Amino acid sequence: MPKRIHLAFDISYTHLDGRWRMPGSWTGSIYPDLEVYEEIARISERGCIDMLFFGDGTGIPDTWANSRDEAARWGIGWPRHDMSPVITAMSRVTKHVGFGLTYASTFMHPFYVARLFNSLDHVTNGRMAFNVIASSRGADAANYGFDELMEHGLRYDRMEEFIDVCRALWNSVEPDAFKWDRESGVVADPSKVHAINHAGKFFKVRGPLNCVPSPQIQPVLVQAGSSPRGIKASAYISDHVFARWPSKEGKAKHRAELDQAAVAAGRDPSKIGILWGCGLIVAETQTEADARREQLLTMIPREAIGPYLSHNSTFDFSKLPARFSLNDLNAQVAAKNASPVGIVYKMAQTVGGDTMISRDDFFEYGLRNATNYDRTFAGTAPKLADMLEEEFEAGGSRGGFMMVHPQAVPRDLLNVVDYLVPELQRRGRFRTRYEGRTLRDNLAE
Repeated sequence: MPKRIHLAFDISYTHLDGRWRMPGSWTGSIYPDLEVYEEIARISERGCIDMLFFGDGTGIPDTWANSRDEAARWGIGWPRHDMSPVITAMSRVTKHVGFGLTYASTFMHPFYVARLFNSLDHVTNGRMAFNVIASSRGADAANYGFDELMEHGLRYDRMEEFIDVCRALWNSVEPDAFKWDRESGVVADPSKVHAINHAGKFFKVRGPLNCVPSPQIQPVLVQAGSSPRGIKASAYISDHVFARWPSKEGKAKHRAELDQAAVAAGRDPSKIGILWGCGLIVAETQTEADARREQLLTMIPREAIGPYLSHNSTFDFSKLPARFSLNDLNAQVAAKNASPVGIVYKMAQTVGGDTMISRDDFFEYGLRNATNYDRTFAGTAPKLADMLEEEFEAGGSRGGFMMVHPQAVPRDLLNVVDYLVPELQRRGRFRTRYEGRTLRDNLAE
């Protein structure tokens, strides 16, 4: 029997960067209309989708020309609400689909986050995942009192300690500690409630967590590091890794590096899945699918490309010279403590790091990045199912795919559920019903 593929929907950007105005998206509604999110949840559960994923950011982009005006004007990276209350509402109209929620270990405190996820896991009956990130966005950092970004490696050091504290807190009250004995009045056995007494480089937390252990005890842990330091952190932290979309060779390389790092961390690499991120446009004909993919390039105006790229790279691209080499530019980006494997690095891998390119060419490439054009695959259900099967095997057959930044919601989710999911089910590659009690159970199928 072939190994099953897991599927998740990344719905972080459904209303951002021009997607809200694409045909079939947010029709008759305006963000943050709760009914749209409830509809998304119902559609996803009908399709037996594993998880709905919410990335996050907490600042209005202001890196471009040291101003937030263009980002505010064109809806680049904002508005974004804390989605934990929305997840609560979505969970009330579903029973099985999971929910991935993002917080930055760079800024947050582990006791607060551990307690929040415990509560959400209760509310959803064991359907929560925690996507922990090391933030590299200057606008976010400024809202938490940082004058500049924390050094890249240090952000991951803090993340690993953050998760150590969370794990200790989630296990600080034993699962059978609570008695709720009406006769005697005993609530819990104190011998099963433990302080953690953590004192580390970044955090000092006594504990225990003052909560009832949740259905999963701890949420499914997701992390998306792709640099060498990020992969090391993924191996230490993750139940599932959220990864970008490299070539088949790149997938095999990422899988091998993750497995090696997991063994070094004392973990079984077979227990760690990778969800490869890609855009999917499913249609009844190839012509229709191709036409809809081309619409992506009309999603945001040219004036919005620079603010988008600057925010996601934490580097002001408004100051680019007329011509430059990508290696020189990436060195400047890395010196700002931003990600060393961001858009400039990826572009250098494609066209050559020493190649001299023009400012206009850079922003033309940036348009394809900002609209997810190059990571969006369009076709009929059989064609896309063929591709996903091949890529799944190339990446080690552990995990699956995250449909990122759908062009139009709910339209593109409906097409995946109504066309692609039945095709994968016919091939024995996707579940026909949820079999687990919790998100962790379903992801382990």
